[in-house]
Amino acid sequence: MSVGVPVTLLNEAEGHIISVELVSGQILRGKLLEVEDNMNIQLEDITSTARNGKVSHMEKVYVRGSNIRFFSIPEILRHAPMLTNKTKRDQGLGMVRGKVTVQRSQGDRVAR
Repeated sequence: MSVGVPVTLLNEAEGHIISVELVSGQILRGKLLEVEDNMNIQLEDITSTARNGKVSHMEKVYVRGSNIRFFSIPEILRHAPMLTNKTKRDQGLGMVRGKVTVQRSQGDRVAR
């Protein structure tokens, strides 16, 4: 089984500063060290903001993926190679297939 796009994007974010909101409402902001396939993450140099607004600092933290509500990743990852995946339409035709091929096999001339 292959990993999905969100996990692949998080792998691209390793080494960058991200924000993570937990299901408890706590917000963690720190450098992403490691991502596992089940979205467990390890952060370092974290600023933690509790639901009541209390801010604290932690050196390292490991967060279970099921406790994560959402991630906020750096804008620079918009241009990550895995997100600039070309679709078939963007790649051009390549070898001709479909109706044009059928017409050629019948001897019809096709305008280009």
